[in-house]
Amino acid sequence: RVARDRLRAAGGPDPVGARVAARLAAGATVAATAAEVGLGARALHRRSLTLFGYGPKTLARILRMRRALDLARAGAPLAEVAARSGYADQAHLTREVRELAGVPPSRLLAPATA
Repeated sequence: RVARDRLRAAGGPDPVGARVAARLAAGATVAATAAEVGLGARALHRRSLTLFGYGPKTLARILRMRRALDLARAGAPLAEVAARSGYADQAHLTREVRELAGVPPSRLLAPATA
């Protein structure tokens, strides 16, 4: 309730946030995203810190990792996942996932145990 009230008092959600997230999720570069939403690189960075808690490049990395994990969960081999998600190779994918999530992809993709 507190969060809802604060959001309402601030005038609602920032419409730029959804556009930035959508563009970066689609694989757009940070520079192209900034231009598309009408912000400079520094302004986009400041806005992203407020909206997401980190800069647009980190958001882009997280969204790319999410796309990769979705492909892997759909059954694609990790080498193919890496290529389709924009990683240089499977080792690059593994390093990025480990850096962002703290564990290798195989751990994130393993079935959950109760």
